[in-house]
This record gives sequence, structure tokens and C-alpha cells, in this order.
Amino acid sequence: MASRTATALGLGAILLWASLATLTTLKGPIPPFQTTAIVFAIAALVGVLVAGLRGRLHCLRPSAASLALGVYGLFGYHALYFAALRLAPPAEAHLVASLWALLTVLFSGLPPGARLRARHVLAALIGLAAAAILVWDQLGLAAGTPAQQLGFALAFACALVWSSYSVASRLVADVPSESLSVSCIATAALALAASLALEQWTWPAGALSWAALLGLGVGPVGAAFFLWDAAMKRGDVALLGVLSYASPILSTALLVALGYAEAAWTLALACAMMTAAAVVAAPP
Repeated sequence: MASRTATALGLGAILLWASLATLTTLKGPIPPFQTTAIVFAIAALVGVLVAGLRGRLHCLRPSAASLALGVYGLFGYHALYFAALRLAPPAEAHLVASLWALLTVLFSGLPPGARLRARHVLAALIGLAAAAILVWDQLGLAAGTPAQQLGFALAFACALVWSSYSVASRLVADVPSESLSVSCIATAALALAASLALEQWTWPAGALSWAALLGLGVGPVGAAFFLWDAAMKRGDVALLGVLSYASPILSTALLVALGYAEAAWTLALACAMMTAAAVVAAPP
């Protein structure tokens, strides 16, 4: 697969992630680990079905390293993210967790043969500023209790996990992306265990809730992770790290378009800054 094709697949993942907030809103008050268990089970099923239709069932078998990396990234990220949002104010915790995009850019120069360019770092900083502006009116000035400080630490750990997982995928580039289905199964099983231990199981309220869960499993949790895996293995990691900041901006725009959020000047400014970041990061 050519690098440009893989990078385009990564852009597809970013676009799918823009629907995450809307679908999460539509699913209703289902606990986070239960949601994770359901949507990753759907994602695994979709992955197996697609592999079967393409005649690539033999590609489902992961290596020990790729399976461990997949569970580390998929389950580790979600577990830390949910824990962070339980302890720290959501807007601030989400902003700290969004540092994964900047860290992905910084880590992109670590794999053998890779090179980090100054324009990518500058563009990632612009993207981070755009993400900060987007949630500026939600940021508080709390001194920070010990629980909140732990929440922020977990949010930063979340950013470290996803960025390191993304860049480390380059090291298992010879393992087909279809094998991520097995990591999805393992993630669903671990999330189910966490849900049964920590949460009260809540059945989806109706057809809309079930449809939203299905949409999550097929789109921003399903196809998006398979596309991201292929992109990280063969695409332009630094450029995709920068463009990842477009996801929360597009997500907010979609919520506004559907009437779930109000339009604000911060959205327009964030869009303009993200456009500037993309121009700075784009290859000459």
C-alpha cells in the first residue's frame, strides 16, 4: 500500500471520529465500560465479516506483539479516559487527553528511518491551541483536589497510551490490519468484565439507542480503528497527528448542525486555526 493511500485512510478515520460525540449522545445514558464492550464486540464482528467477504480470513491471526499492542492501545486508552473523566472536570480532562495528537507528532520521528520536521511540530501546536479555544468557555479555575489531580494524570497517561500505540504500530507493519479484530474481541471482553464489576448494567432505551450503538461499532469505533491501523503502519504519521485535531472541531460542528449544541465564535476561530495548521503541515 502506498504512503498516500494509507494517509488517506487515516484521514477517513479522523472523519469517522467526528461522529463519535453525536452517536454517544444518541445512545443515551449507558455506562462507559458497557458501551465499550458492546461497540467493540460489534467492531470485531464487522472486521471478521469484511475479512471474510474479501477472502482474507487467514489475515485475522495476530502476532503476540500486535495483539498485546492492540489491547494496550484500545482497552488502555478507553479505561484511562473513562477514569479521567470520572475524577477531573470533563472539558479540562478531554483537553489534556487530546495531547495524544501532539505527542504522536513528536513521537513520529522515533521509528527507524523516520524524520520529524519543524513544520509538523508548529502545526500540531496550532491544532492544540484550536482544541483549547473550542472548550475555552468550559474551562474552570478550580485549584484542583487530589482526585482531580489524579484525573489529569490519568488523562495525560491516556494521551501517552494512544500516541505511543499509534506510532508503535509502525513496528508491526507486517501484520495485516484485519488482525485488529482479535484485539477488539479482547477489548470487549475486558470492558465487559470491568462493567460487571464497576457498573450497573443498563439496557438501551429503544431503537434509536440501539442504532447509535450499532453506528458506533461500525463507524468511529469499528472502521475508524482499522483505517487508523493501516495509516499508522504505512502513512504519514506526523501529518495525521496534526490533522487529528480536526476531529473535535468537526465533531462540534456536527453537534451544532444537528441541534445538540449552540454555534459560537470559538468554533469558527478553531476551524480557521485548524485550516492554518493543515496548510503548515502539508508537504511542500
